[in-house]
Amino acid sequence: MTATAEKTTGATKKEILSLCREQGVAFLRLQFTDILGVNKNFEVPESQFDKALSGDIRFDGSAIEGFVRIEESDMVLKPDLDTFRVLPSDEPGGRVARLLCDIYNPDGSPFAGCPRQTLKRQIARAAALGYEVMIGVEAEFYIFQLDADGKPTTRTHDSGGYFDLTPVDKAEEIRRLIVRDLVSMGFEVEGGHHEVAPGQHEIDFRYAGALDTADNLATFKFVVRNVAYRHGYLATFMPQPIFGQAGSGMHTSHSLFRQGKNAFYERKAQWELSKVALQYIGGLLKHARGFCAVTNPLVNSYKRLVPGYEAPVHVAWSMRNRSPLIRIPERREVGTRCEVRMPDPAADPYLSLTVQIAAGLDGVEHEFTPPDPVNKNIFEMSYRERRHFRIDDLPRDLHEALEYLEKDEVVRAALGDHIYERFIEAKQREWQEYIGRVSEWELERYLGLY
Repeated sequence: MTATAEKTTGATKKEILSLCREQGVAFLRLQFTDILGVNKNFEVPESQFDKALSGDIRFDGSAIEGFVRIEESDMVLKPDLDTFRVLPSDEPGGRVARLLCDIYNPDGSPFAGCPRQTLKRQIARAAALGYEVMIGVEAEFYIFQLDADGKPTTRTHDSGGYFDLTPVDKAEEIRRLIVRDLVSMGFEVEGGHHEVAPGQHEIDFRYAGALDTADNLATFKFVVRNVAYRHGYLATFMPQPIFGQAGSGMHTSHSLFRQGKNAFYERKAQWELSKVALQYIGGLLKHARGFCAVTNPLVNSYKRLVPGYEAPVHVAWSMRNRSPLIRIPERREVGTRCEVRMPDPAADPYLSLTVQIAAGLDGVEHEFTPPDPVNKNIFEMSYRERRHFRIDDLPRDLHEALEYLEKDEVVRAALGDHIYERFIEAKQREWQEYIGRVSEWELERYLGLY
C-alpha cells in the first residue's frame, strides 16, 4: 500500500503544481526534522513533483539519527500541503519551494519515530478534553563571523547590547532581510531586536496553534541560518556559545482555548487565573525535571542553566519575577498565558512542545494544584528558604536530566517507546563522548600544577 497525500484545508495538489509552473519552481524540498531537532530535506526536481505531492517519495531512514535500523530502512515522506511555500530567494538552478512532511512506513502506517506526528497526538489529546493548545515562542540566536576558510568562529560581528542600533548593531540589515524572507513565507512577524550580548538577536513572530508554531519554528531556524550564510556569517541556535555571556533561550508561552475563548482567564479568580490554568502550571512544574532533557537536549544546554543569568535553575513560578521556571506575564483575558523560560532553541521544535503540552495536560487531567507563586528573587534565597517554598533544582547537566527523563512515565509515554529509546541512546553517547574529552579548562588548571 502506498501512502498518499490527503487533501488539506489549504491548497490542493493540482493548485500547487499550477503555482510551481507559474513561479518557475525548479526544485521541491521535502522537509522534516530528526529526533535531535536537525532540519533534514529530500530535494526533488520538477519531473518528480507529482510523485512528491502524492506522498510517494521514499528515502533511507537508516541514515537519519534515531529513525530505523538498516534492515528497516525504507521510509515515506507524506507532505502537508498546507505548508507549501516558495522560498523567497533565487538559488542556483532555479527557484525552490518547500513542503513540511510527516514520516510514514511503506505500508501507509504512521512512523512511530516522526516528531511531527508525536506532537499531533498531544494536540489530539487536548482536543479530546475540549481545548486548543496555543503556543508562542521567542527563539534567540547568535550571529558570528566565519574565518578565511569559511569555518565558524565565535567572533561577533558587533558590540551591541539590548535594543542597540546601527552602527553598534551591525546585524540590523541581516535581521531585516530575515524578517523580509519570513513575511514572504506567511509569517506574522511582531518585531526584531538586538539581545543582551554582543552578536545575540531575537525575532518574534505571532503565537499560533501548537502544530503551526512548531512548523514555523522549524522554518524560522532554516531561514535565519540561510540568510546569515548568504551574507558571509554564521547564525547559531547553540544555547551557550560564549562563556560569561547570556545564553540563547526559547521562552515558550502556553494557553488553552475553548470555543474561541482563553480557558486560562477567569476575571474573579485569584491572579485572574482559572483552575485550568493553575492545573496546567502544576503539571509543567511536576514534570519539568522529567522533560528537561528534551527541551534542553545538549551538553551545552546546561552551561546556560546556571545561577547568575536570567535562565532559570529552579522549579517554581511567579507573576513578575524572572528567576523561576514559569512566569505569568501581566496581560490578561485573551492574552493570559504561562511562559516556560527553560527551553532552548537547540531542541527539536515538535518534541519540545510535545513534552511540555503532555506535562500541562497531565496537570489538567489530574487536577494538580501548584505551590504558591514565588515573588522573591530565588537566586538570592538560602537553601533553607528554597526548601520552605518547595523549590526544586533543575538538572545540573545532561546526564542528570536523562536520569529524570527515565523516571518520568508521563513524558516517556508522550514521546512513545521508539523516540524515547532512540533519544536516550543518542544522548547517552553524547554524554560519554563529552566526559571523555580533555578540555582547555582542565589543561589550564591542572597541567602545570600536578
